[in-house]
Amino acid sequence: MGSNIVQAAVDGGHQVLTTANTWRPPADAPYQVESVDMVDETQVRSSIDPFEPDLVIHCAIMNDWHQMYADRDAAWASYVHATRFTQQGALASTASYVLVSTDWVYDGTQAGAHEETPPNPINLYGALKMASEIVALEHGGAVARVSGVNGLHLARPKSPRAQDRGYGYFAASLVDALSQGDTFTVWESPEINMRATPSLALECGEIMLQIGEQRADGVFHCSGADAVTRRELAELTCQVFDLDPGLLRYGPPDPDSQMAAAVPFDSSLTTPRTNRILGRVATPARTLLERFKNQYEITNQEVSAS
Repeated sequence: MGSNIVQAAVDGGHQVLTTANTWRPPADAPYQVESVDMVDETQVRSSIDPFEPDLVIHCAIMNDWHQMYADRDAAWASYVHATRFTQQGALASTASYVLVSTDWVYDGTQAGAHEETPPNPINLYGALKMASEIVALEHGGAVARVSGVNGLHLARPKSPRAQDRGYGYFAASLVDALSQGDTFTVWESPEINMRATPSLALECGEIMLQIGEQRADGVFHCSGADAVTRRELAELTCQVFDLDPGLLRYGPPDPDSQMAAAVPFDSSLTTPRTNRILGRVATPARTLLERFKNQYEITNQEVSAS
């Protein structure tokens, strides 16, 4: 998500400063990168204050579920304290503030949740995101929930993630397999995220920039228009990318993919407030996949050329 937010901002002509851990950009990157410990308030402020931003988008998280459950204090700091520190930096710079959140603040029984549907998380990740949302909203910030995020990791295009129990990277991992003539097993189980409203990471970044430029606050849903099952998304991806659906298989998830807690079965979202405030119409799933196909082909050409 972060690499696509940066890309959307660069495409929009903005001056960009982003944080990273060990990754470093190419020398000709059209943005600045700093290594910042997000749970160190001094480091966070030392990064934000000199840059004097107009907008701060906070999307950094602890992304290791086992680490989250093994060290709850570190998990709380990585989500809630980091949200507070980045927002305080935004307030000091009079910048607008957007916190990236998730459809997993819902428990999987609230199908078609809209922006004012109360959260009801069923795992620590969802609870930490919900707590972070409260911090952001109490100080006039915006919350941008993403849903079933697909797209490319633009900072690491050569190392795509595989299918997991959520929807992230689902389309990319399917395309990677089928384009090589390999089969792809679409996971189906009552214990995984089986239905969601897919989004495209780059479009999510564009929506967040629009939120910031309008200095809007409150909750927004950065998702597409269509709630689909994993099977439906797989079949639609084959249609858009002109891949052989005969290579699709259906079965239980990889046992090694087991997460530390339950995940929502149906995390689908709707976007009435987002459409109204931003003057948008949610993008159909097919259109998102067509845009993803264009991004996928261009990036693969660039990687091959390098």
